[in-house]
Amino acid sequence: MHDLAALAEKVIAADRASVARAISLVEDTRPAASREAATLLSLLGRSPRHGQGHRTGVTGPPGVGKSTLVNALIKHMRRAGRTVGVVAVDPSSKRSGGALLGDRARITVDPTDEGVFVRSLATGGEHGGLALAAPAIVWVLAAAYDDVIIETTGVGQTETDVEHVADTVVLVIQPGSGDTLQFLKAGIMEIPDLIVVNKSDLGALAERAASDVKAALHLADGSAAPSVVLVSATGGQGIETLVGLIDARRATERTATAARRQRGWVHWTLSLLVRTIGERGIEERGGRVALAETISRELGLGRSPPEIAGALDRREVFTR
Repeated sequence: MHDLAALAEKVIAADRASVARAISLVEDTRPAASREAATLLSLLGRSPRHGQGHRTGVTGPPGVGKSTLVNALIKHMRRAGRTVGVVAVDPSSKRSGGALLGDRARITVDPTDEGVFVRSLATGGEHGGLALAAPAIVWVLAAAYDDVIIETTGVGQTETDVEHVADTVVLVIQPGSGDTLQFLKAGIMEIPDLIVVNKSDLGALAERAASDVKAALHLADGSAAPSVVLVSATGGQGIETLVGLIDARRATERTATAARRQRGWVHWTLSLLVRTIGERGIEERGGRVALAETISRELGLGRSPPEIAGALDRREVFTR
């Protein structure tokens, strides 16, 4: 048994050992641990700090330099005095089930720096670019750090789960790879708030890719097209511009961010419920629309998605 109130206080104070213990707890799928985790997440969610940090999702196909870009973002944010929590999702090994830590080695942080926490985890066979525990880990990190970065596994055209956990979604593509045309006609192009063309050191090839993306986005939806940024994750060019755009969204899109978080938390709760009771159980409890209204109300009362999902699973009547 954990002293959950004490653990929550230490997480909010960004004690790295306590953050690690909290993440281990929310990853534990045993029933007793899951109940404790749900309570801990509710305690963290009631902290004013929990809503202040910005959550940036970094997604894109394999090999475009997502990990290198995340590394550059961490360094820039730390130089500005901001604390950073990172959850990096890797493919699962078919043999062991563990994470295949390919490019993750490129996220290099000072192990003595208390202002950075990096957690890598395996997808566990989940589709959508994220692992099952990712929303809970993001919830924990958001209570401890100024910025949270979520790096998805290498995604294809339909892995869009990052939109449910991120305030700002950054899609990374690279010049000369065919990504431009492939992704502009794919579902993943419906979710980014910012598009990064990496490897700007390729010069004219990178500039051409950025121009092609801008032109295609303008034709698709000129009024709501995401900004396109040229960066070199290895050289650092464009990183300050990218962080500036993320911060601008953080400052000006507060209402939209709150609405997106609410939708993401409802989605998380319903996903947990489907795993335990199935779609038939959802219908028996009134259907998705009615449950979404109940979930939204309970979120407003300070309950975490796992706590709400557990209560709905047990058919408990919520106290008003």
